[in-house]
Amino acid sequence: MTGPVTGPVTGSGTPPPVGPVDATRIPRYAGDATFARLPRFDDVPDAEVLVWGVPFDTGVSYRPGARFGPGHVRQSSRLLRPYHPALDVEPFAVSQVADAGDAGINPFDLSAAITAVEDAARDLSGTRRRLITIGGDHTIALPLLRVQHERHGPIAVLHFDAHLDTWDTYFGAPYTHGTPFRRASEEGLIDLSHSTHVGIRGPLYSRLDLDESEKLGFTAVHARDLVRQPIDTVIDRVRGRLGDRPVYVSVDIDVLDPAHAPGTGTPEAGGLSSRELLEILRGLDGLNLVGADVVEVAPAYDHAEITGIAAAHITYDLLALLQGSHR
Repeated sequence: MTGPVTGPVTGSGTPPPVGPVDATRIPRYAGDATFARLPRFDDVPDAEVLVWGVPFDTGVSYRPGARFGPGHVRQSSRLLRPYHPALDVEPFAVSQVADAGDAGINPFDLSAAITAVEDAARDLSGTRRRLITIGGDHTIALPLLRVQHERHGPIAVLHFDAHLDTWDTYFGAPYTHGTPFRRASEEGLIDLSHSTHVGIRGPLYSRLDLDESEKLGFTAVHARDLVRQPIDTVIDRVRGRLGDRPVYVSVDIDVLDPAHAPGTGTPEAGGLSSRELLEILRGLDGLNLVGADVVEVAPAYDHAEITGIAAAHITYDLLALLQGSHR
């Protein structure tokens, strides 16, 4: 990792964090495609925040291909820069951030894969590290929430998605990308009074889908609400629901309209714009964010990196929020 940028000396006697590769020395299109051209975890003494890939899509129900998502998002993140003006934070200078690479996940055994994600996330987290995970399909949210629950107790989940992902089974299978939040609720991982969906839209199997989602602990901000309500009103609704609880943010890229994210497995018309989603995320500044994932990027259906660039910026904003909440 030639030519890193380092953050300011803190005065504590500890060396400043190693930042991204210096774009004035190595052009952005050159060098290793780590997330935002950050150092690899193996190349720094330690890190407090890790960006980690889980290339897994055995749980998908329609288009496959999200297993290639982590690499695509990293490639699309080359233009990210060190200062976030909207949140007034330099996320790579607050504490050490590194790219932890990809997990080795069994593509043939769903149960083994879920266990492997859980074990790897627990190992990477240790006692203090925070993870932002790039998927991969949404099945991975379940093992990630198990690890968060071990540290924080019931988690307030902020779930951005076109779909509820609280279905019971699909073809009789209890673990798919459409079931993680039902399983998480059943396992007691979710704070039933402080969790919410944002961006829900499209046809459902029945009215019972919405009723069951509420029983499992989720309120919903539907995509149509963003047409009728100002963004600030939506942000107030979300913040009011989350309160001061430990918050885990899970972003399925199909929360965006296919015009903004064509590269995904289950696209639905009428979604959020990338600008709307980023503004809602920025409105979470100051909350107790403990971790996040960005999932369901399927590059085979992407065009001109539209989806990858959106996912990279979402990941960057989540990273800025995570760092800002621990300044």
